[in-house]
Amino acid sequence: MKVHPTAVISAHAQLDPDVEIGPYCVIGEEVSIGKGTIIGSHAVIEGPTSIGEQNTIFPFVCIGTPPQDVGYKDEDTSIRIGNGNIIREYVNINRATTKQDGITIVGNNNYIMAYSHVAHDCVLGDGIIMANVATLGGHTIIGDHANLGGIVATHQFVRIGAYAFIGGKSAVSQDVPPFVLAVGDRAKPYGINQKGLKRFGFSREVIDGLKKAYRIIWRETRQLNEGISRVRKEIPLFPELEMFLEFIMDSKRGVIR
Repeated sequence: MKVHPTAVISAHAQLDPDVEIGPYCVIGEEVSIGKGTIIGSHAVIEGPTSIGEQNTIFPFVCIGTPPQDVGYKDEDTSIRIGNGNIIREYVNINRATTKQDGITIVGNNNYIMAYSHVAHDCVLGDGIIMANVATLGGHTIIGDHANLGGIVATHQFVRIGAYAFIGGKSAVSQDVPPFVLAVGDRAKPYGINQKGLKRFGFSREVIDGLKKAYRIIWRETRQLNEGISRVRKEIPLFPELEMFLEFIMDSKRGVIR
């Protein structure tokens, strides 16, 4: 284990022998860090926090501190971070409250850029990109491979679907369905994220089917239920379309219009 002599590490922390800890880091109790993870200088990690393997955590990152919630009373909540994440300078990831499942989750292979904030009870999937100063309100859920531009902010309890793209400086106050391109204050939909889907290898048939469904729901009908009904009648269902429709139907905050 490569630990700088200035690092302060609790005797109760569980660190894999292959972990690297930089200068002036503070690692608290009930923290576990997996194989190959590198912690840059001046990072602070408090527990209960579990960090997986092969993560790269840059200087001045703060993980596991109490949630910014006035109702929090020092309850025993936690954070779980998966494998292969890159967490850049000054990122802040808070522990959960007791208002949901008691855990903040960051999946695998995410790239969280400098000064971003992941609030209490957020759940992030895999392969997500959060550009600089992207800020998530509490209980935000983000699907796999979503992309958030710089200075994006989400309202509490908002969901952003898989493969969605949120343009920079957007304020997201309602759910953004999977595969959708959105931007603005407040964020509005601007079609299907075609370039992103091509980059991830989606077929032309899938992209065209999603574009047609989007057009029916957002351009040709006033009521969501009417649009969804038309889509089901006019477009043969395929897995991505089912995911798209189910996300809309499950929305509690409503989807962007």
